[in-house]
Amino acid sequence: MENAIEGLNQELASVTKGVAQRIDCSSENIEQGLARLVLSLIELLRRLLERQAIRRMEGGTLEDHQIEEMGLALMKLEQKIRELAQQFGLRPEELNLDLGPLGNLWTEDKK
Repeated sequence: MENAIEGLNQELASVTKGVAQRIDCSSENIEQGLARLVLSLIELLRRLLERQAIRRMEGGTLEDHQIEEMGLALMKLEQKIRELAQQFGLRPEELNLDLGPLGNLWTEDKK
């Protein structure tokens, strides 16, 4: 019984910690929170576009100049996301939002 109670207490503590982190919104940090959300979504879209470009490239449906153009565009977008994150005091890893039971917004690529 004590083990079950301890397990429930730990689960409650982790849930409470997550809720407090998501709800903590004041006039001082609202701008940073909004920037984090917007940049996270843009980064997710950039990753999706990058995967689609790789699929098209591997499928042979792109010409060399199209591959070059898409690569440069995706690199510029990634750089701009990093610049904006830095302006708002965010680290790149902070853009991977924790969605609670769903996990993180995206999984890290194994390289």
